[in-house]
Amino acid sequence: MNIGQLINQIILMFGLMLIGVLINKLKFMHAQTSSDLTNVLLYIVSPCLIINAFEQPYSDSRIKQFLLAILGVVILYVVEIIVAKLVFGRLKNENLRRIAQYGSIYSNAGFMGIPLISSLFGAPGVFFAVVSLAGFNIFSWTQGVSLFKTSENEEKTDWQQVLLNPNIIAIVLGVFLFVFSIKIPSVPNQIIKYVGSVNTPLSMIVIGNSLGNITFSKKMLNKEIGLTIILRNLLFPIIAIFILQFLGVTGIAFYTTVVMAACPVAGLVVLFTLQAQGDAAPAISLMSLSTILSLITIPLVFALGNVL
Repeated sequence: MNIGQLINQIILMFGLMLIGVLINKLKFMHAQTSSDLTNVLLYIVSPCLIINAFEQPYSDSRIKQFLLAILGVVILYVVEIIVAKLVFGRLKNENLRRIAQYGSIYSNAGFMGIPLISSLFGAPGVFFAVVSLAGFNIFSWTQGVSLFKTSENEEKTDWQQVLLNPNIIAIVLGVFLFVFSIKIPSVPNQIIKYVGSVNTPLSMIVIGNSLGNITFSKKMLNKEIGLTIILRNLLFPIIAIFILQFLGVTGIAFYTTVVMAACPVAGLVVLFTLQAQGDAAPAISLMSLSTILSLITIPLVFALGNVL
């Protein structure tokens, strides 16, 4: 796939986001509707897309790349966590410190990454993209959540919530189907494909609807937010390129993992900030600006992956 195809696909996805913004401005989608659609995407549509991605012939070379991608994603998260701690760990503003650390580490793997990979590479791409998605769910709901814990909301990690996440269950089921070459019966398989096919347009419309609630101003950008965007949108994805190349990850596995790493700030940064009773304004600014700038930064990172 060349850079032109990637740019065209990103433009199409942003076009879908603009439809979401229009829906918001016309007040066709209220907060409860957006919340309900988010749950449908997370708990039904995305798992169907994942299971469908594993419906392909078993291949030793494919499973080797899959395992190497797992190692690369784990190493990348460790590097990101360390760098984010070094860069933002001493910020006096506790709320901004949490937002900057989480925002720089965690990308919008589910709502932005999976739809983009699905559109670019189809099921073979989603097969490898689930590695990044699993990494996001495991690290975000353990290390990520811990960043926002206070004396008032201090709790132990809920491993049941992490491991019983529908996407994690779908990945485990998908790997089982792939390794043992099990075929899903025709009718259920077709239903799964139909449901999974709405993931890209519905995800982009929901994201656009959220962006439609934001009023942009110069106050949205400060040096901490700017540095976080540089790390999330550019530096960490470039580090991912070197890690994956060093490990020998190639082909669709390489490009899929790089694009997933280049996705903008995860929307959970807003939810976690609200749960910690912090000021969500910097988190909303970070998420929205990172998402808009990803129109430029994702193709740039992809081009660097081709060159390097």
